[in-house]
Amino acid sequence: VQLQASGGGLVQPGGSLRLSCAASGSIFSIDAMGWFRQGPGKEREFVAAISWSGSSTYYGDSVKGRFTISRENAKNAVYLQMNSLKPEDTAVYYCAATNGGVGVHIFEYYWWGQGTQVTVSS
Repeated sequence: VQLQASGGGLVQPGGSLRLSCAASGSIFSIDAMGWFRQGPGKEREFVAAISWSGSSTYYGDSVKGRFTISRENAKNAVYLQMNSLKPEDTAVYYCAATNGGVGVHIFEYYWWGQGTQVTVSS
């Protein structure tokens, strides 16, 4: 499985961005996909996850109510709509995939994309 993340950039506080992650290769192996992020000097943390069917979603406490994860079957893609962005959302965002069911921990994800930088600053 190969994952390609895109959509990062510079945005002002209160603004919005949408990240995309396209999956290719042995996608039949995927049970769920997720987004994680790693801010400057911080550990990588869970942001959101969605089952491959799209029926189940999970969010980290710091993004609940502001971020929305979704997927598009036709494009084998997962999206992360980020609204009301804050400076503390600044991080490299990674998409990941797993064949072990929807999870919220790094160790549950086997395949990782290359990351896309999101910077929230005025």
